[in-house]
Amino acid sequence: MAELNIEIEKLVYGGDGLARVDGRTALVPFTLPGEQLTAEVVRERSSVIHGRPLEWSLESGDRVPPNCPLFTDCGGCHYQHIGYDRQLEIKTEILLETLVRLGGIEWTEPVDTIYGDAWLYRNRTQFRVHKRGKFAEVGFLAAGSHRLVPATHCPINSPKLNRVHETLRQMASSRAFPDFLHEVEVFTNETDVQLNVTGTDRPLSRKFFEWCAQEIDGFLPGEYLDYSSGDDLFRVGSRSFFQVNRFLTDELAQAAVEGAAGSTALDLYCGVGLLTLPLARKMERVIGVDSSAAAVRSLQFNAKRAGVEVKAVHLNVDRFLEGFDEPVDWIVADPPRSGLGKVVTKELLRIGAPTLSLVSCDPATLARDLKILLAGGYEIESLRMIDLFPQTYHLETLATLRR
Repeated sequence: MAELNIEIEKLVYGGDGLARVDGRTALVPFTLPGEQLTAEVVRERSSVIHGRPLEWSLESGDRVPPNCPLFTDCGGCHYQHIGYDRQLEIKTEILLETLVRLGGIEWTEPVDTIYGDAWLYRNRTQFRVHKRGKFAEVGFLAAGSHRLVPATHCPINSPKLNRVHETLRQMASSRAFPDFLHEVEVFTNETDVQLNVTGTDRPLSRKFFEWCAQEIDGFLPGEYLDYSSGDDLFRVGSRSFFQVNRFLTDELAQAAVEGAAGSTALDLYCGVGLLTLPLARKMERVIGVDSSAAAVRSLQFNAKRAGVEVKAVHLNVDRFLEGFDEPVDWIVADPPRSGLGKVVTKELLRIGAPTLSLVSCDPATLARDLKILLAGGYEIESLRMIDLFPQTYHLETLATLRR
């Protein structure tokens, strides 16, 4: 393979460092701005070269020793070589650069940062299992690969997840562990454990789950797990979305509904109600909308248990908005990675709520959506970067818009 001598200009969304080589872009992971190094070319297209770092001639002062021996091999983390304060700065820089590049949006005001503990924060993870007879390995996938990286511990998983990890390693070495079971998703509130089998259509016997109940402390064989956030308790289904950072769920919710007041509010892509319940305590009437029937059922249950009034609607958000024609004072939207899209942004402009609180997990789709909303008359009041995923390139943004 060819080698390149490069100097990193900046980090980009996705975790790579960017360098310029003869008019082409080189992307190399596990690097920092200002670093000079030799990289091996692993693949290339006409304008982009992807490389692997080999040897540094100049390292950044922001570089720190990683906290995990599997870093750079396991695909779970991208930033363990960067001090945490610098991680926050880099994510904010990437957010602002993306807004300019893809949305033409130059935000010159401060970006508030919401963050918590940088380690042991995940409440949900997916373990991969490779089993051959008596021999079994449990771990995670390598970056961009289906190759298993065996692991005994993960420093970003919660203590309970790490204890379950060790139990799964022991179980996988038993003959009773099914050979066809290669993916196990685990969700925990640090007391109870919910296990979701993925990646196979083959049924598992009742004995397997009875065995799990014997071996895994706190194992719940049912469909739901209760998760506490702030003053609320949320019933979360095995297939329902819930934020993975156990330290910041309430901070995210309170920030998203800060200042909410008035008669009617919409919570779009509401899930089980993480934002809906605190919103319902501030507004006279709240409608939560989600395409997942299981999530809507959980929202109804959670609202009743919390003693708040919420109208829960099971419908795709675009279809709901197209048929909605009522005055609205406040809208909260937390769409999937694909963002709001053209139909939803068009309908939001038609409805014209005075305040729109937009939560986004992808700065590229956020820039696209904001470009449309700003052209339609909204203005950005504030931007907040919420670091739900320390040690990774992922970032959450809360944009509050007014019109």
